[in-house]
Amino acid sequence: MNIDNRPHVFINVAMTADGKTDMTARQGAAISSPHDLARVDRLRAASDAIMVGGKTLLGEDPRLTIKSAELRAERHARRLPENPTKVGIVTKADLKPDSRFLNHGPARILIFTTTLTAPTQIELLRARGADVIVFDQPRVDLEWTLKNLKQNGVEKLMVEGGGTLNAELLRLRLVDEIYLYIAPLIFGGNTAPTFVEGEGLPRDQAISLRLINIKQDAVGGILLHYAVVD
Repeated sequence: MNIDNRPHVFINVAMTADGKTDMTARQGAAISSPHDLARVDRLRAASDAIMVGGKTLLGEDPRLTIKSAELRAERHARRLPENPTKVGIVTKADLKPDSRFLNHGPARILIFTTTLTAPTQIELLRARGADVIVFDQPRVDLEWTLKNLKQNGVEKLMVEGGGTLNAELLRLRLVDEIYLYIAPLIFGGNTAPTFVEGEGLPRDQAISLRLINIKQDAVGGILLHYAVVD
């Protein structure tokens, strides 16, 4: 996909030293250090929209808002919305009316889903203020979605997982950068989620990365900043 037809896309992820982004219970275990959480807040503040996939959306119910009042004020001074647009990519959008994603804001909410979401649920989401785009196919078309976001003013898109969405965006060559925080922790677990999941790629189709920067924080965590090689 022509980069001019989509936003600049970067993935931000925190994982353990053994590559896990959560424990087997998948309840959003804390991984980032306080210093790294502040960095993530700055990344959010510099973005036009934040995207998550279905498992993250339904399993963790993220707020996807900026915590720092100072950063929100800076966006306001630049005549930007207080928080970036929230974007959910979910095959069956069974969010609860009181979910944090829908109610913690203020922020514009875009949900891209499929006809597996019941019409009554789509009406509920729209009543809660979400713009809902429905695909008449088994999966959300990510290339079309990114083009639509670009047309709606999203120039910089932050992706916060999970592994299935990350994998598909990378497979389609729709990612420009990756920020990868590695915490000095080990979770283990055969079923614990990882940074990139999906069906996997053969060696000759592996995603190549170029290291831009590396930093270590006070607790021993490491931040790797990569460019995705075209």
